[in-house]
Amino acid sequence: MRYIARRLGFYLLAAWTAVTLNFFLPRLMPGDPASALFARFKGRLAPEAAAALRQAFGLTDAPLVGQYFTYLAHVLRGDLGISIAYFPAPVSQVIAGGLGWTVLLAGSALVVSFVLGSLLGVAVAWWRRGWLDATLPPVLAFAGAFPYFWLAMLALYVLGFKAGLFPLGHAYGDDLTPAWTATFMADVVRHAVLPVGTVVIATLGGWVLSMRNTMIAVLGSDYVALARAKGLAPARVALRYAARNALLPSVTGFGMALGFVLGGSLLTEIVFSYPGQGYLLVQAARNQDYPLMQGIFLVITLAVLGANWLVDLVYVWLDPRTREGGS
Repeated sequence: MRYIARRLGFYLLAAWTAVTLNFFLPRLMPGDPASALFARFKGRLAPEAAAALRQAFGLTDAPLVGQYFTYLAHVLRGDLGISIAYFPAPVSQVIAGGLGWTVLLAGSALVVSFVLGSLLGVAVAWWRRGWLDATLPPVLAFAGAFPYFWLAMLALYVLGFKAGLFPLGHAYGDDLTPAWTATFMADVVRHAVLPVGTVVIATLGGWVLSMRNTMIAVLGSDYVALARAKGLAPARVALRYAARNALLPSVTGFGMALGFVLGGSLLTEIVFSYPGQGYLLVQAARNQDYPLMQGIFLVITLAVLGANWLVDLVYVWLDPRTREGGS
């Protein structure tokens, strides 16, 4: 328990640091969101409206320390300010609108790639020097050498535009209204096949090679040799004794990747016009929407910290040495 408490304290400190940097960095930049929005109207907005805009964006002439504690109070309440690109919508509402689509797209791709890659890595290592070991890793490494946005454009052109097998973009058809119905869910899955598939193809090789190399090292351990000498079933030796320990480094990578899921597959979302966090980030940068950029960066940072906290909990369950060291 002391190990978990220490890790939790570390992540809380890192979260506070991220929130503090998220407050000070935009204020070190020249100008402010109200001036950027005022400039977009090119003189069509009365000058006296600038004061109202500054008040709406929470910009005051109060001391910076006072503004900082006010900002902390607003963040704890989930108030991230007003978006400029989507004015007058709150930042939290804008982020929530794209969060589900990003989790669906990047989250599904990550889970499929991790599970499939880990299983293939175990199989390749167990039957190493066979035809599977000779063909699968090089093919997947070759596919992973291409940028995923290039694979996305290729798949969109061949399977979407030429063959007409999949939609060309968006998260669902324009003639459908979002609802928890079988028709709508099937259409969402159909629209997600190409973007999820391209991300899986681009990342699968890394998971397979990582699991294969670690698995081969674990298979040479004494406890695996003892399990084999006891006459245990090969499947039990491979999965319970070897794969469980070989999975530990991949769990760390999965935790980091899980945190960055909220950042979205930026270019893939752009290629497929998918309404996720990556698409929102591009719109925020294009419109100098500092509050929205702050909100997205903060959500991504907290997601990374939360994912690593979950990884620590999984480590405690997978590796008894962690529990012994913590006690």
